[in-house]
Amino acid sequence: MSAFIPIRGLHHFAYRCRDAEETRRFYEDLLGLPLTHIVRADTIPSTGEHCPYVHLFFEMTDGSSVAFFDLGDNEASEPSPNTPRWANHLALRVDSTDAVRQAQARLVAAGVDVIGPVDHDGFVLSIYFFDPNGVRLELTTNTASAEELATFRAEARAKCDAWTREKTERLTT
Repeated sequence: MSAFIPIRGLHHFAYRCRDAEETRRFYEDLLGLPLTHIVRADTIPSTGEHCPYVHLFFEMTDGSSVAFFDLGDNEASEPSPNTPRWANHLALRVDSTDAVRQAQARLVAAGVDVIGPVDHDGFVLSIYFFDPNGVRLELTTNTASAEELATFRAEARAKCDAWTREKTERLTT
């Protein structure tokens, strides 16, 4: 089998939002991600379903976007009942540990509850918070050296395989 086509990066990751303007204020005014595109339609192009919506795109400096669908009903997505709220989140990279701390100070000053900074075993330093829609966000920066990152990469598959074996044993006994 031939290799899959190269995936070059993230274009956008989309969530449902409760209110377009509330979401715009949070992502554009507070986090500094410019609103760069809006799609407004009454029909879903991929399915043909009738569902009036607006699709908002907030661009990051690498050209990728965080996007949202306002379905016009003032409802946010419900959390998954079988998943802890910390598990599903969007991690956004910033330039440095100082940037993580500056972001924390700005968020706290704006009344946002922030957890952290959290040092993840010398890999990354992160803060965590929720947007107005209940989406958990992480602002993070790498703290590992190039050598440590190379070691993590080299060990990743074996660690995944070990986890899979251990989980299978635990679930079958």
